[in-house]
Amino acid sequence: MKLKRILTLASAAFLSVALVTACGSKAKRSTSSDAAAAISSAETTMKKAGALSWIWRDTAKDLKKAKAAQKKGDNAGAVKFANKAKRQADMAIKQYHYEKSLNRSVKSKRRRRS
Repeated sequence: MKLKRILTLASAAFLSVALVTACGSKAKRSTSSDAAAAISSAETTMKKAGALSWIWRDTAKDLKKAKAAQKKGDNAGAVKFANKAKRQADMAIKQYHYEKSLNRSVKSKRRRRS
């Protein structure tokens, strides 16, 4: 019984170490050029959304956070916030085109009086 418990704990420890090393080694480090490219891409998409006058409230805040993170040297954070700002700007553009495709005219209904 004692041997079975020791083997179970040893195998659990081995699998834990293997999992941590396998997941940790695949992580990609963001460079300053990655951060600059992500910020530039987000700015371009935000300009398109701004030209439509259809930009979301927090998009500029996220771009500002990305620039601040890049200035501090946190390239991973800069890429994260820049990608979030870009996604929001893309969704805002899609929302603009969707809203413009809807017919929102109000049709008056006449009631018949009896």
